[in-house]
Amino acid sequence: MTQNRINGSFRTFAVVWLGQVVSIVGSGLTSFALGVWLFQQTGSVTQFALIGLFSVLPKIVLSPLAGSLVDRWNRRWLMIVTDAGAGCCTLALALLFATGNLEVWHIYLLSGLSAAFGTVQWPAYSATTTLLVAEEHLGRANGLVQFGQAAAEILAPSLAGVLVRIIGLDGVVTIDFATFVFAVITLLLVRFPALPQPRAAEAGTPSFWQEMTVGWKVIASRPGLRGLLGVLTVVNFLWGMVGALIVPMVLGFASSDTLGLLISVAGTGMLAGSLVMSIWGGPKRRINGVLGFEFLSGLCYVLIGLRPSFWPTAVGAFCAHVTIAIVYGSNQAIWQSKIEPERQGRVFAAQQMISRAASPVAYLLAGPLAERVFEPLLASAGPMAGSLGRILGTGPGRGIGLLFLVMGAIKMVVAVAGYALPQVRLVEGEARDSEMT
Repeated sequence: MTQNRINGSFRTFAVVWLGQVVSIVGSGLTSFALGVWLFQQTGSVTQFALIGLFSVLPKIVLSPLAGSLVDRWNRRWLMIVTDAGAGCCTLALALLFATGNLEVWHIYLLSGLSAAFGTVQWPAYSATTTLLVAEEHLGRANGLVQFGQAAAEILAPSLAGVLVRIIGLDGVVTIDFATFVFAVITLLLVRFPALPQPRAAEAGTPSFWQEMTVGWKVIASRPGLRGLLGVLTVVNFLWGMVGALIVPMVLGFASSDTLGLLISVAGTGMLAGSLVMSIWGGPKRRINGVLGFEFLSGLCYVLIGLRPSFWPTAVGAFCAHVTIAIVYGSNQAIWQSKIEPERQGRVFAAQQMISRAASPVAYLLAGPLAERVFEPLLASAGPMAGSLGRILGTGPGRGIGLLFLVMGAIKMVVAVAGYALPQVRLVEGEARDSEMT
């Protein structure tokens, strides 16, 4: 369908992108402030990790439904409704805190509801990018999307720390709500190109439930994409572990101010990688951008966990986040170039569901693994204090540091295994979606 692919206005993409960036920054403010507040209130790694669990479960459970909605309904209005819904969840958090009624279970519930809206919003945004941007510029466009994520990681921690002292947690959450309003306004100002008519193979009126299986069937029929998705599932599991463990590990040797600085350094790395990706567009063979930089990311995990010191952790976090933008941009460009626009909502939703299926396991395992297995190993009088403890250090957070080393080794093995599998290494040579039916 190369001849009749829709290449809409990049200006429209830029307007939508700006609104989403502002919204992501606002969400980052709330996420950082709530995460630190919860850990300081409870002191529990497990309860902190449960925020991530409730944030990812809707992406798994609701993804098939989300994909069908994206390909069946107006994508612009879906993004408007989901941004508005997530904004209302944020406003509810602000009101609960302001009235002194905020409890831990409220955070879990509203995080889950907000994630449910995001489950629909993400495939709509990703599929819309293909409509608005020419295929040869998809790598750059995805780099810009990651630039927005990087901006949030840089600005949110430092801003949240300052704003919490000035206007309190409820004020921070209110600002987040205002950013959702801004995102909705930008979407109201633009128009998206219409989707192409269904291909002959899909002509007719399939039921809503039949449409929910299309994404699964497309992925199942593509050995290369199927193998690539397996690699990404493992990678997402490891990043889920990082998200659950990095805060407790850093707070084991540093203050919350240092934590905020480290998170900003990591965001700077993603910003740098995003700028590189948006200008460069990624390697010509995009699979090299996925697997090669995942291998480098594994090395960065090792550096993060090596010593209870600011600089090794900061350098590892910076470099690991540089790789995120290049891996994400290269991976998305592969999928966007292989799947037809009218199927992308369903395929991207199925991709999201499968790749994130391991994340809840990561969030559930992170706390018990850290508290019951790895932390005791490197306690001051732990069984490894006299061996590995001489290198990694002992005390709070050092068992988590050892776990980072293990995760880094796993990541490097997965990247090498991806290159060893021909269907993954040669995924870009697979026939296009429309050429296989």
